[in-house]
Amino acid sequence: AAARGCGGVWCRAWQRGTGGPAPRGHRAIACNARGGAPPFPACNLAPWVPVVGLEIHAQISSNSKLFSGSQVQFAAPPNSLVSFFDASLPGTLPVLNRRCVEAAVMTGLALNCSINKKSLFDRKHYFYADLPAGYQITQQRVPIAVNGSLSYSLCTDNKMSQMVTKTVRIKQIQLEQDSGKSLHDDTRSQTLVDLNRAGVGLMEVVMEPDMCCGEEAAAAVRELQLILQTLGSSKAVMAEGQLRVDANVSVHHPGEPYGVRTEVKNINSIRFLAKAIDYEIQRQIEELENGGTILNETRAFDSKLGCTVPMRDKEGKQDYRFMPEPNLPPLILYDAKSLPANVNHQQVVNIDWIHERLPDLPRVKREKLVEQYGILPEHSFTLLNEDGLTEFFENVVKQTQMKPRKVIGWILNDLLSYLKEHSLTVKESPVSSSLLADLLNLLEKKEISSTAAKQVLAELWKGKGKTPLQIVKEKKLELIQDQKELEQICQAVIDGQENEVIMVVLG
Repeated sequence: AAARGCGGVWCRAWQRGTGGPAPRGHRAIACNARGGAPPFPACNLAPWVPVVGLEIHAQISSNSKLFSGSQVQFAAPPNSLVSFFDASLPGTLPVLNRRCVEAAVMTGLALNCSINKKSLFDRKHYFYADLPAGYQITQQRVPIAVNGSLSYSLCTDNKMSQMVTKTVRIKQIQLEQDSGKSLHDDTRSQTLVDLNRAGVGLMEVVMEPDMCCGEEAAAAVRELQLILQTLGSSKAVMAEGQLRVDANVSVHHPGEPYGVRTEVKNINSIRFLAKAIDYEIQRQIEELENGGTILNETRAFDSKLGCTVPMRDKEGKQDYRFMPEPNLPPLILYDAKSLPANVNHQQVVNIDWIHERLPDLPRVKREKLVEQYGILPEHSFTLLNEDGLTEFFENVVKQTQMKPRKVIGWILNDLLSYLKEHSLTVKESPVSSSLLADLLNLLEKKEISSTAAKQVLAELWKGKGKTPLQIVKEKKLELIQDQKELEQICQAVIDGQENEVIMVVLG
């Protein structure tokens, strides 16, 4: 039954979680919050405890595929980047890509994992039209990295003034092949297969079920995305399928075993990830409270309807018929202590060598921004979350006399608003860091007012090639510093408004 305050339809909290009312043709799910209290973004859905675990597939940033020399390129003509091995022609054998191994080691180290010096490859069998061999080469028994952790932060209010840091355990990171892509043509009732993606190297990051809502999962994936991009191990562009998330969701009562979980497959947007998880939690609570049961199944998220829909029953390990990959020997890695003498360094992977070259991770970058520039911690999150914004901010600070804490206000409140309004990235901004610095210098020298500065920024956004100083002079926006000139202007105004002056004097 719907809780009071819901009115028999989705409550305000549910609308915030999904972006709208119940989709047509679908039953409205009652809010579980007693007395109408919103369950989002908090995880408190008493008497239910939600459990969320993630499996994240990150495409490795490499020029060639995991086991073949075929080029990796997004949006290439269909089937133009397919080797004999990718097409699974008889007699072809896999050759492991060193770059993919190094990327996985680098990612494992960044996520505090233990790197296995000996890892194994396995075959995972399943039939699908875009999997030519009928199996995927992966790492099921002994993956390349295990037992790590990822710390992430999320805000406790809409203003981001209060941040809380949480940690999710990383069970393992494994190397594996991607499959091809099926293109369904409903008009002609046919399916076409593009094998360009078949064999592309993936890192699967398996997280333990340590999260409890969509907001937490979204924050964890965003932090992982930033780490991958900082390392260069993956471009992690979700719009291009380079980062895809499978969410495992279940609910149970406190003190009881975990409930039956469902898997929401192939989510390619952080925003959709949060919505899919929150919907699935509410769906399972509704089902159980109405006396139903949860099926161990794979579901998909329909972003247009805002709900998950069944795809198929969930396969178990026995269905995949795992077996050791016979065509690949164990993957052996070394560190400084175990590295053999007189070894060819091009033929081995040295864990310590990779560890020494790890760049500053996002957490460290945020701390340095706060310490160096005196900005608020929440502002450091925004700088890193927008691609290229940190570099833009630092370039402006170098070229202006304005204090960084004032600069950050102009960048986050004004420039970023323009960018989002016009759906542009920082790199596409018509206002360069040098132009913004010139404008802020005029403001800092008190040659213009803050109101005039906003007018100049609006003109700069039009991209007509003018400098801030040229715009100020053309529009006569300078602040008048000469007191006599100001007195003359005031006197002229008074002289031109004699009637109004008399009325004021007479009261």
